[in-house]
Amino acid sequence: MNKTALKNFAIWARKKLISDITYSAGLLAVNENGIGEPLPQSRSDLQLFDIGTKDYAEVKGERISQRNSLVSAIRAKVEELDNYKAAFEYIVEEVAYTWFNRMIAIRFMEVNGYLPIRVLSSESGKHEPDIVTTPFDAGLEFTGEESGRIYELRDNNRLEELFRMLFIRECNHLHDILPELFEATNDYSELLLSLSYTDKDGVVFHLVNDIEEKDFDVINHDDDGKITGQVEIIGWMYQYYNTEPKDKVFAALKKNVKITKENIPAATQLFTPHWIVRYMVENSLGRLWIEGHPDADLREGWEYYLDEAEQEPQVQAQLEEIRAGYREISPEDIRIIDPCMGSGHILVYAFDVLMQIYSAQGYSERDAAKLIVEKNLWGLDIDRRAYQLAYFAVMMKARQYNRRILTSGIKPNLFVIDDNRALTPEIIEYIADGDSKIAADLRSISNDLTNAREYGSIINVQPVDFSGLIERIGVIAQSDELNLIAMENKRIVCEKILPLVKQAQVLAQKYDVVCTNPPYMGGSGMSDKLSDFVKKNYPDSKSDLFAVFIERCGQLANLKGYQAMITQHAWMFLSSYEKLREKLMLSTTVNMAHLGARAFDEIGGEVVQTTAFVERKAHMNGYKGTYARLVGIVGENEKRDAFLSHQNLYVSCADNFSKIPGIPVSYWVSKAFVENFLIGNSVENFGQFTGSQNITGDNEKYLRYFWEPLCEKINKRWKFYAKGGDYRQYYGNLDLVVDWSSSARDFYKTNKTSNLLNEQYWYLEGITYSAVTSRGTGFRYLPKGCIFDKGGATANIRQNIYEILALLNTNVARYYFEVFNPTINLQVKDVKNIPIILDKHELIELLSKECVSLCKTDWDSFETSWDFKTHPLLKPVPLISESFAQWSDECEKRFTRLKSNEEELNRIFIDIYGLQDELTPEVEDKDVTVRRADLTRDIKSLVSYAVGCMFGRYSLDVEGLAYAGGEWDGSKYKTFIPDPDNCIPVTDEEYFRDDIVVRFVDFIRTVYGADTLEENLTFIADALGTRGNTSRERIRNYFLNDFIKDHIKMYQKRPIYWMFDSGKQNGFRALVYMHRWNADTTGNVRVEYLHKLQRIYENEIRQSQDVAETGSGREVSAAQKRIEKLTKQLKETHDFDEKIAHLALSRIDIDLDDGVKVNYEKVQTGDDGKKIEVLTKI
Repeated sequence: MNKTALKNFAIWARKKLISDITYSAGLLAVNENGIGEPLPQSRSDLQLFDIGTKDYAEVKGERISQRNSLVSAIRAKVEELDNYKAAFEYIVEEVAYTWFNRMIAIRFMEVNGYLPIRVLSSESGKHEPDIVTTPFDAGLEFTGEESGRIYELRDNNRLEELFRMLFIRECNHLHDILPELFEATNDYSELLLSLSYTDKDGVVFHLVNDIEEKDFDVINHDDDGKITGQVEIIGWMYQYYNTEPKDKVFAALKKNVKITKENIPAATQLFTPHWIVRYMVENSLGRLWIEGHPDADLREGWEYYLDEAEQEPQVQAQLEEIRAGYREISPEDIRIIDPCMGSGHILVYAFDVLMQIYSAQGYSERDAAKLIVEKNLWGLDIDRRAYQLAYFAVMMKARQYNRRILTSGIKPNLFVIDDNRALTPEIIEYIADGDSKIAADLRSISNDLTNAREYGSIINVQPVDFSGLIERIGVIAQSDELNLIAMENKRIVCEKILPLVKQAQVLAQKYDVVCTNPPYMGGSGMSDKLSDFVKKNYPDSKSDLFAVFIERCGQLANLKGYQAMITQHAWMFLSSYEKLREKLMLSTTVNMAHLGARAFDEIGGEVVQTTAFVERKAHMNGYKGTYARLVGIVGENEKRDAFLSHQNLYVSCADNFSKIPGIPVSYWVSKAFVENFLIGNSVENFGQFTGSQNITGDNEKYLRYFWEPLCEKINKRWKFYAKGGDYRQYYGNLDLVVDWSSSARDFYKTNKTSNLLNEQYWYLEGITYSAVTSRGTGFRYLPKGCIFDKGGATANIRQNIYEILALLNTNVARYYFEVFNPTINLQVKDVKNIPIILDKHELIELLSKECVSLCKTDWDSFETSWDFKTHPLLKPVPLISESFAQWSDECEKRFTRLKSNEEELNRIFIDIYGLQDELTPEVEDKDVTVRRADLTRDIKSLVSYAVGCMFGRYSLDVEGLAYAGGEWDGSKYKTFIPDPDNCIPVTDEEYFRDDIVVRFVDFIRTVYGADTLEENLTFIADALGTRGNTSRERIRNYFLNDFIKDHIKMYQKRPIYWMFDSGKQNGFRALVYMHRWNADTTGNVRVEYLHKLQRIYENEIRQSQDVAETGSGREVSAAQKRIEKLTKQLKETHDFDEKIAHLALSRIDIDLDDGVKVNYEKVQTGDDGKKIEVLTKI
């Protein structure tokens, strides 16, 4: 099956139909802006409308009533939605889908020979459809007038008009045999239909020509022997048709727009892969029959059937008792329901399995098909479109075995869920006719079906005397009503109440097999009404609809019946579903196909991680289920192939799950894994681990990077703050500080969205980690003096801190965490639950301490660490290349040593925990979290350090920070003197004595010596990779184009060096140091640098003009280009001067404690409150 062709067609066809229908409606003076009224000159049989064309639009005859019907439908929808445009779009969408659905159905029927003649195509392959060529062979009954009309249209070669007439006539005929799909079309849907078989841009042409006919053929098989017609194509068509509406719903959801009941189908519909359907049906319905009626022939045809694992004698005895009950079942007794049937995929395959069962019992195919429709298959859906497709699919499957089924009057037990609006007190009174029991039963149904359209089949309907109600409605149907009110009541009862009662009966009764792929919708996407209902009725599974359906399907199943589902796998592990897991322990997991991510080729990435499973509604102590672990296999077909080859099969007793904290469905773990919980200790035995971390409630106000505030306030007002961060082990991610002043703490304590960390946990040594990280969780040593956030949860360990830190960073701990919670969000509870078993204390402690030391050295090698001392390339050697080689060797040794230590710790703990058969000690290079040398990165960091020295942040004479606010101490600077006025110009040529390249060259000369200066500059330029003719020019281009971008990135968008920037012409750029800013900084930049540069440009222009006037050849050309460039730069500086002047006069000072973000805005905001952008955008 060419799914790309299906998808392209379905998406395109929806747009095309909507466009055509919108156009047709516009010709009737109905559009998204409103509904036109007939002009005064209109008559009863002719209405005129002004639609903006030369001639008025005419609507006459039957089309008048059809237009009135359209108008009424739109207005009714307006009342419901309170939005005219939305109502118009809804009606257009409904009409478009109605015709799309009918065309797909007719195409399917004609290909399979279920119609007397082809309607959309020709058996011979000619362009003209057979129904147009020989309309009287179509099996349709025409009146004399209609026959005359057919001849007239053919004689006048008006074949398109004839095609439209015959297509609608065929739809009306199919209404008699498939009324739920082909509803009567004598209304506005017919009025809006635009249909052509000759238009090569039309839907009919593309349907017939773009999609291979074999994809509709129920007897066609693909290379794998799989039937490609029937539900496969119908289901895919429906899913692809919903592609854009679904995208729209999820785009709105990202903006916190809840999913409405109208949008639930589009948001949650997902076509189940055929092999997963087969797995679920064969292992539930098939198992039900096989266990009571062993039949080798049937079993051999079910390739996805998993045999029962070998059981203990006491379990085997219980199974025999259950199977004895199954032996009493006949095919006609079996009831299987899909409560979220969608397009009917599961029901259709269940039909195939049931047909095999009936045939094995000696039934004819014709009788079996009738009985399956009448007695075995039951289905519900909230979406009328899906219901129609399921209805059609089941009837087509029945037609495959019984040629007369469509004219037999048999209707499948499938229902679209409706609510109680039609069941008014007046109707109840009319039906009951004084019978209090009937009235009570109807009121019970009405109460249970309140808002049923929104809740769907998760509604639990109380049993009543449904047979009595249906019998009473039958009596009403046969009655003769004489007055108009009674006649209308009778119509409502027969058309609306009878289906409602039957729907309630379906929701109330029990089933031998419940099999479904439920909708996936998290609580954040639910409407308030749905969310409240779920919280009230399904508190243990309220987090997602799929979990709610796990509970609901269990309620629908008979005792000892089967429940087969495919859902997201989150319920197996997350703490929010622990009570649901406790409930499921009352059933028995027969088997599971744990699919993980990418089980649906239509869904990329890790978004939907799934599991398919079969439960028997009867608990048996000691029962061993069979589990196929397919989570590490990528691709729908690849998972299928692995399942069929019985790869990664595990046999596990679910009773063992309860021995693990949280009861995770950890079927794959070993006996040793479980027994470790009996001998291990909790982390809380070694210290304190609170789940109530600090929450500021306003991080913008109360959090800073340590390089933002006044240096002398760090570790006083501002305390280092563990807040998670990127994946990193043993040490690091300590760059944030939190306001810990008394006023700030009062806010954390009293603000309702904040939380003040309990004082007993302040400043303690501990182990911290990142709660959320896509690469895994790295645990790090937290030194004394820190506070921690919910994103950097911390255990304050009193003893064995290094041993526990080592354990938590091993793949042993990682293995336990994957069992507790295989998501990217590790919970405090997960860490608390790991069993701590310590042995070989001295060796573990020694290795762990060395790991901490190695990682701290790595972290402190860069200036974004508080404990940074000096740049690692400042070594007592004359060549930077030599210095880098030494640094590279240091990094490699550190990397290798850390990796070796981690692997040794893995070996030790694998042995301690007895997990040699499950884990290996190897560590991948990507998981070692110290950095190897990187020439470009490390040279850029050297440049950054040099700029710090130019501004006095660092000094070649003292370690660490030399100045970061406060009192200036000039005695710290002897070897290399900082810039005196806190402004370093960055221009495209050397115009100033303190030009940044001049200063940088001076720095390199000072550090490495004059003899190797040129070689060192060349090495730097090569590493930076910028363009230019000389090393100085290449370095200049780095400062001009890339330095500030790299600095902003390195400093997490909180830069400490700010660049004045005039614009794209590079007219004026200059760096200043935030911590040396004062009220006169902008004025100084303007007067001492900007104005001087303007005079330099003017002088340069004059000199170039002289060359242009007196020179010749290339000199003139170069001078003219230079004049053009300088003129643009001069203009840009004048424009910039106008902006900066206002700020300079304002003499804006800053408060370092306010942080970069606030101050960056402050210095660019004038007295009038208007922002004037003079600094590079962050």
